[in-house]
Amino acid sequence: MYIHSHHSKNKHINTLQLLLLLLGVVLLLSACGPSPKPSSSADSNAGSTTGPSTSDHGDHQAGTDTDASSNGGANDQDDQQNTVPPQEEKDSVQAQLDQLSLDEKIGQMILAGVQGTTLDAQAKHMITDQKVGGIIFYANNVSTLQGTAKFVQSIKDANRSNPVPIFMSVDQEGGKVSRMPKTVETIPSNRKVGKTKDADLAETMGELLARQIKLTGFNVDFAPVLDVNSNPKNPVIGDRSFGSSADLVSRMGIAEMKGLRSEGIIPVVKHFPGHGDTSVDSHLDLPVVNKTEKQLAQLEWIPFENAVKEQVEAVMVAHILFPKLDPDHPASLSDVIIGQHLRGKFKYDGVVITDDLSMGAIAKNYKLDDAAVSTVQAGSDILLVAHSYESAKTIFDTLMSAVKSGKISESRINESAYRILALKQKYNLSDEEQPSGNLKKLNADILDWRKQVDAR
Repeated sequence: MYIHSHHSKNKHINTLQLLLLLLGVVLLLSACGPSPKPSSSADSNAGSTTGPSTSDHGDHQAGTDTDASSNGGANDQDDQQNTVPPQEEKDSVQAQLDQLSLDEKIGQMILAGVQGTTLDAQAKHMITDQKVGGIIFYANNVSTLQGTAKFVQSIKDANRSNPVPIFMSVDQEGGKVSRMPKTVETIPSNRKVGKTKDADLAETMGELLARQIKLTGFNVDFAPVLDVNSNPKNPVIGDRSFGSSADLVSRMGIAEMKGLRSEGIIPVVKHFPGHGDTSVDSHLDLPVVNKTEKQLAQLEWIPFENAVKEQVEAVMVAHILFPKLDPDHPASLSDVIIGQHLRGKFKYDGVVITDDLSMGAIAKNYKLDDAAVSTVQAGSDILLVAHSYESAKTIFDTLMSAVKSGKISESRINESAYRILALKQKYNLSDEEQPSGNLKKLNADILDWRKQVDAR
């Protein structure tokens, strides 16, 4: 019994050894067979640094480092099945927009004026209740450099309860349109700079304007003026324009725009479609310009089209009636001019801002609530309304009602809010940002630059 059992056990071991030997031979033969296709790990590394291939072909050429390590011995079919598609970059603007309520989104679309030289209760109320997205200062809001800086900062402080930082804006063009205290050296008019025909001087002008307003904490400048001064009797533009040539205005204006940008200030070009051939001041009444689309395209529109090509951040639209384009609405309320031309033909998808809706051109001819609805329907993103807290509240209440009644869709509000948030994120705006700059150094630089302008 013992001998038989021992013999059976040896037989079982021999069989097992034979099977193991056969398995080893099989593995050895397969190792000597055709080599698998090389892994595309080199292509993977290239793809991770140069971005995904834009080829329309279905060939698997690139993956990620993770793919290469997990599928190193797999064939092409396995690669195609197991490759994890790259994650799309998270849209931080959309994420921020998704967190906003309807009243916060509508508030972002209002840029309002304030009274006096210090923050009053009504202004605080407007910021906390209407949640306005921006404030504009005029000459009557400016005191000393320190006083103005303190006023600007008090508005930013009041806005901290809101989820989005606030635009602090001003018209600082140089020449007769200047909002700086007297301690800051002046910058001459666009016309004087335009006569030099030197785009480098215009770019430096933009830098100096930006440095001026940074002294008091502003982050938006309603400049450059891109109007071509083709009408010598124009009562509102005149020397605010670089000149009567579309090419000159384009070169100088875009250079100024780049100068503002370089100092972290948001430029707003104005006054689309062109205020240079008016004979009526739109602050007082509605100007009418009887030009065809072809005529505008040959002169007034050229600087604005060039600015759009240079990815201009924001465009201000004027209160001017162009009856041969739209006989019923001034440019600022016109879907033909904003929607079909600026957004459509020019392919502009940046921020559109109206000129002040409390100006005579609108106030004498339209009810404010009707104008507010019309300009949003036309494609405007920000409604500028100065000099009256009541007007800001009227616009806020009107847009809220228009959405609730279905006159304006919430998706249309979302389009504007998205553009505004994108611009604020692009410039990394923050209510924490303090006034900056050295007044003495800035004044010295302005004087040096003015000598260069005078010498030309």
